[in-house]
Amino acid sequence: MPLGLSKAAWLYPLRGIYYFASHSFLWPLFRTRLIPIVLLSAFIYAILFFFAYLPQVAFLAIFQGAGAWVSGAFLVLGEGAAIVAGLFEAFFVDETLVDIFDAVMVSEGQGELVAASRVLYPQGDDVVKRLGKPTQNAVYAPFSLRQILEFIILLPLNFIPVAGTPMFLILTGYRGGPFHHWRYFQLLDLTKPERKERIRRRQLQYTTFGTVALVLQLVPVLSMFFLMSTAVGAALWAIEIENRRPLLGRRPDRDALYHDDEHTLP
Repeated sequence: MPLGLSKAAWLYPLRGIYYFASHSFLWPLFRTRLIPIVLLSAFIYAILFFFAYLPQVAFLAIFQGAGAWVSGAFLVLGEGAAIVAGLFEAFFVDETLVDIFDAVMVSEGQGELVAASRVLYPQGDDVVKRLGKPTQNAVYAPFSLRQILEFIILLPLNFIPVAGTPMFLILTGYRGGPFHHWRYFQLLDLTKPERKERIRRRQLQYTTFGTVALVLQLVPVLSMFFLMSTAVGAALWAIEIENRRPLLGRRPDRDALYHDDEHTLP
């Protein structure tokens, strides 16, 4: 489907899965980490479900009855996602996510924006091989101790019958959604106030994007694949925003001309 067509923000993590699967130039970026990702994820989730699932279900059953089986599963998956995300910092996944984001941007015609912060070779067998070293600080999403602590603090929401799990997912998505466009903000060279204003104007979109991204990352074993495909989705959304911008400059949040895109991108 053409990038020019407007999409709801929550669809972009799902579009990222299809784009990742259908564009082979991205596969080596995942394949190089496939074995450690699968083995480590499988080990962590197996340990958690073996030792922690039934005790937590028993505790939740006091408050929720039969619903404890579902809430307990989400609780364990959330705990696993927090552990896996923390451990994968040791695998330098963020560098891979930057490469994925930049490769999609270049592939879809936003090479000029990427070239402002990293070397792009004029030739290469595919887009990824055209990516050179960053000339400026390149981070997909900064490490945030606050976000991890908030994730842990919000986990007990799963104790609340029926509404607890959706509340946990939405509140976590609210905090985590904007981090998926951190690299985009870097490419635009936004100041901190400009970044905050852009997030404020699209907070609902970032919340829905972040919520869907979190749900995908709760899938055992495949969580890191979905993290990478979500980076693709974040790039596709950024491309959609860029394609809608007037050709009058590269600093959208300094110009009222660009404020209409908060209404055209649900």
